[in-house]
Amino acid sequence: MTESLADIAQALVTSGKGILAADESTGTIKKRFDSISVESTEDSRRDYRELLFRAKGGNNFISGVILYDETLRQNAADGTPLSKVLQDQGIIPGIKVDLGAKPLAGHDAETITEGLDGLRDRLKEYAKLGAKFTKWRGVYKITDETPSFAAVSANADALARYAALAQEAGLVPIVEPEILMDGDHDINVCQAISEEVLRSVFAELANQEVELEGILLKPNMVIAGQDCPEQNSVEEVAERTVATLLRCVPAAVPGIVFLSGGQSDEQATNHLNAMNKISSNLPWKLSFSYGRALQAAPLKAWAGKKENADAMQQAFLKRAEDNSRASTGTLD
Repeated sequence: MTESLADIAQALVTSGKGILAADESTGTIKKRFDSISVESTEDSRRDYRELLFRAKGGNNFISGVILYDETLRQNAADGTPLSKVLQDQGIIPGIKVDLGAKPLAGHDAETITEGLDGLRDRLKEYAKLGAKFTKWRGVYKITDETPSFAAVSANADALARYAALAQEAGLVPIVEPEILMDGDHDINVCQAISEEVLRSVFAELANQEVELEGILLKPNMVIAGQDCPEQNSVEEVAERTVATLLRCVPAAVPGIVFLSGGQSDEQATNHLNAMNKISSNLPWKLSFSYGRALQAAPLKAWAGKKENADAMQQAFLKRAEDNSRASTGTLD
């Protein structure tokens, strides 16, 4: 592993900073735009993301941004590549490289993430376009029968093979095994499945000889399903999540950047804050890699209108600052 991979990974988890996930697919961002009655076009998507990226002072709270393929290739309104807009502010551009979760053959209701075919060449191109890190998401759903051993092992293998290819290309891989909040399972079930998934992922990373100093982990928090009648306290979620990570995540990993999943903006922030308050001597940094939890408020404030640009950026900066403070356990 080159020293620069470890340097980039450490820079992404600089104290008080986290990652903006702006890698929504065209279909997903259309749904977001539909919610504010804005047509999703190449230009409107560019305009929206450019406003986020140019928010003055955003680099005080944001270390990196995960981009979608379209966005990495786009130029700002003044002709500057959006990746350079970020780099000029000291923010590291990254890229989502998986092609989405598809049905897992022979296993109804379970998925395998695709995109390994041709990935080596795509990674080389992304590096030339300015990306410094990557992301790949594996998805697991909890039911009485799932996740199966086949789904756990297949997604772990794909995550590890992706990570090895990313490091080969000189890019830091963010490894994202996400256990969905869908369902009525309690926190005990989520914790048991989270441990099973994480152990499988790190076993496969070892098999593929991935250098852990040059990766980041992006997991779910240990939390009850959204339909579970018993929802646990912020402190309980924080304690269970930290305990699970201590059991399963090697100390060599520089940082853990949580996804927000189905949580509300405030829930995701408060849980992260609680984890950092109760844990002062962890082997890795605990921070955020949020999409919806950073963007819901600014998207609403923007509403597709140029005159709302300042209000939109201020809403984004407020969410970014709150999560920055949560990543150091200093949010009141």
